[in-house]
Amino acid sequence: MLIVETFNNGLSAMATMNFSVPDDVKEAFNRAFEGENKSAVITRLMRRAIEEKERTQRAQGLVERLRQIRANSRPMTDEEIRRAREELRK
Repeated sequence: MLIVETFNNGLSAMATMNFSVPDDVKEAFNRAFEGENKSAVITRLMRRAIEEKERTQRAQGLVERLRQIRANSRPMTDEEIRRAREELRK
């Protein structure tokens, strides 16, 4: 079991979280981050994971919005597309 203990640093409230991880992951983590503050490493990794999750959710929201726009739009004719391209080239 990997126990992450954090303490009040005066900037924000801190909490303790307990995680169960496979032994090989724990051993690899300890080797990779030997001599480092494990709580700080875990916090950094968790923040990255949160940011990645939020980016993914925003991207999914944008894709869904684009699908809705496309579903509610009428298709453009070849002539309209040609005229739009010509306008953009000016």
